[in-house]
Amino acid sequence: MKSDAALKHDVEQALFWNPAIDARRIDVDVRDRIVTLRGTVDSWAQKLEAQKTALHVEDARALVLELNVTPPENACADQELAIAITFALGWQEALRDHKIRVEVDHGCVTLDGEVDHAYQSRAAEKMVSRMIGVVGVANRIRVRTDHTVPDVGTRIAEALARRAQRESAGIAIDAADGVVTLTGKVASLAERRAACGAAAAVRGVREVVDRLTVA
Repeated sequence: MKSDAALKHDVEQALFWNPAIDARRIDVDVRDRIVTLRGTVDSWAQKLEAQKTALHVEDARALVLELNVTPPENACADQELAIAITFALGWQEALRDHKIRVEVDHGCVTLDGEVDHAYQSRAAEKMVSRMIGVVGVANRIRVRTDHTVPDVGTRIAEALARRAQRESAGIAIDAADGVVTLTGKVASLAERRAACGAAAAVRGVREVVDRLTVA
């Protein structure tokens, strides 16, 4: 395992070399392999990118985000932002036939509605998070239960074996009505994220309950 100093260096380098992040405004602190990011970013998308970048660094046990989103001065008002989001969602092919309700309060966006598959919910959240003026996203989009797949547990086990082979050995899978619960131990946050990502990508999964612990 890396020392705290080595882990701090690796996280700082990962942030620095990511062109989507202004690493000069982010401070990294590591104690007992728990990584904390502090500072300010211009958008919710940049905050998520910093989170994803830090999670990719091996040997981190946990990640604490203390990043404040400060949108640019030319960011549009809530009403204009809501109109822009609604318009953009309507142009998403995966969401065209689904009615997604949008609420905006001081740049914090809430998405509500129903879709057929989990990837559609993730696509909506990802698109909205990148829009200028968004400081937070609450994704309350539900996946319809009549689109779940009976053998989803078997499919997840196969996906873990393919995409997260090292992590899958210590993971137990429980699936019911499209809700998947992962329990067990993994070696790092990166492995935890890989396992959850592999499970979430399986058709028929509505929700992944992460009960994995980092050893």
